[in-house]
Amino acid sequence: MIDYNAPLRDMQFILSGLAGLDEISSLPGCEEATPDLAEAILEEAGKFAAGVLAPINRTGDQQGCRLEGERVIAPDGWQEAYAQFQSAGWVGLSLPPEFGGQGLPKLVSTPVWEMWFSANLAFAMLPQLNVGEAAAILLAGCDELKATFLPKLVSGEWGGTMNLTEPQAGSDLAATRTRAEAQADGTYRVFGQKIFISYGEHELTANIIHLVLARLPDAPAGVKGISMFVVPKYLVNPDGSPGARNDVRCISIEHKMGIHGSPTCTMSYGDNGGAAGYLVGERNRGLEYMFVMMNEARFGVGVQGVGLGERAYQHALAYARERVQGRNAVSGENGQTIVHHPDVKRMLLSMRARIMAARALLYTAAGWFDRAQHDPDAAAAEKCRRYVDLLMPVAKGWCTEIGNEVCDTAIQINGGMGFVEETGVAQYFRDARIMTIYEGTTGIQAIDLIGRKILREGGATLTELMAEMRETALRLSADEALSSLGAALLEDIALLERTLEWILANGRAHLDCVLSGAVPFLHLLGTVCGGWQMGRAALAAQARLVAGEGDAAYLGGIVDLSRFYFGHVTPHAAAWTRTVIRGGETVAGYDCAAL
Repeated sequence: MIDYNAPLRDMQFILSGLAGLDEISSLPGCEEATPDLAEAILEEAGKFAAGVLAPINRTGDQQGCRLEGERVIAPDGWQEAYAQFQSAGWVGLSLPPEFGGQGLPKLVSTPVWEMWFSANLAFAMLPQLNVGEAAAILLAGCDELKATFLPKLVSGEWGGTMNLTEPQAGSDLAATRTRAEAQADGTYRVFGQKIFISYGEHELTANIIHLVLARLPDAPAGVKGISMFVVPKYLVNPDGSPGARNDVRCISIEHKMGIHGSPTCTMSYGDNGGAAGYLVGERNRGLEYMFVMMNEARFGVGVQGVGLGERAYQHALAYARERVQGRNAVSGENGQTIVHHPDVKRMLLSMRARIMAARALLYTAAGWFDRAQHDPDAAAAEKCRRYVDLLMPVAKGWCTEIGNEVCDTAIQINGGMGFVEETGVAQYFRDARIMTIYEGTTGIQAIDLIGRKILREGGATLTELMAEMRETALRLSADEALSSLGAALLEDIALLERTLEWILANGRAHLDCVLSGAVPFLHLLGTVCGGWQMGRAALAAQARLVAGEGDAAYLGGIVDLSRFYFGHVTPHAAAWTRTVIRGGETVAGYDCAAL
């Protein structure tokens, strides 16, 4: 198996050169997140990822989880690794200090999570759930719920889950049937079944705290009639310890294509009188609260796309540097490693460029998260909040699509050896395939982008964002060495602007045509945003080269990688534009009976 090494140089370059770590660390509440501290955290996380999590990744894939009665047994090494993970305080890295967390900015925690996902995606899904659940309880929970559950979730002593999907409902949460009945003591009894619940049952933590969407008897129909409940696996004693077993159990686990080390459970609530639950926030506002956890999860899944793509890239690169095969078609030389073959080199550059663009976009968005929360300038904070809201579908949808493509390319570079399980590269492809599905498919993300983010506000935030992109393009154009990148970025922004105008003009009268091109539009926006980030990377690298700072070979490589992105990736923007504008009608007008 190929070892994993955290891409610390790329991470630190983006943190300092693009995402503004220096500025973030000057915000109120972020003062401790100095560049030196961030560097130390990343180095330690890289050691933990490579030394503890990566070695059991293959074990998790081969052994998977198994259900024995109502117990889910995790793969070998999982328990010991989680104990180390929890005791080191990694779960609470970005969570509030008042509940035991370290309170570090999202900009610092995001590259750390990328390492966990690269090293062992199936394992890292467990602590990721804690972060999202803690965010939801922080937003809507009463003081008693916070005091009871948050310290244990933040420390990782207890695990968390998110229970949305039901067999008859799928992604349509309006069809939720799980019900909750009020009790005289202020608690509720929950009845129903949930499916596809990651880590719904296991013994890695002393308790599991389920966040469950359910309906009250008098709730209105549709999504406005859903409430949120905390339903612990074990009831909590007055001293805070786990007590009697609650009426919740796992009745099956899925046999999946990938992420075998993560148990995906069917959960049954209330088979023996009702599962005790506690209302979170106000009645009938559960979906609103759950979206806090869901948005945290969606951003995290985008980071998964980059993380798993990085792992696949490292594997493919190592193989290409060792594998000797054929004659070089250009030089005619025999006995060269395949990394020198033009098409293999192209594939490797495509992998690295897409990962770098997506990583830069995600880290920049993480900085927006922090500014939205901590910037004392209300207008600046609000702008960052709108940017995050606009690009959340891109962070999730586009970055996971990239993860899939990169893992697929890794198999191609490995050739026949990539198709067999022994080399390990096939696992990355199998694990990656779920990322474009869970937490909302790419199609759902694209419809959200068009409907809630573009049409609802008349494209105002995207127009504002494009103005910032143009500023970058003009800076590139003013630099003689980078002027061609500036011209290319301006062309891509013009394509995006033209497509936005078409969507706004047709969104009411021809919504079916617009939504038929929603996914191509998501790819267009992601591709152009990626070009924007690569242009910024080229500017940062070029400035350091001119100043004589840093590793000249590495910085020159960043500039050349940006040139590759504009030469091989952003030309797709023209095709996406044509697809959105011309192709929607061909879908909307097609007779389903003729399929």
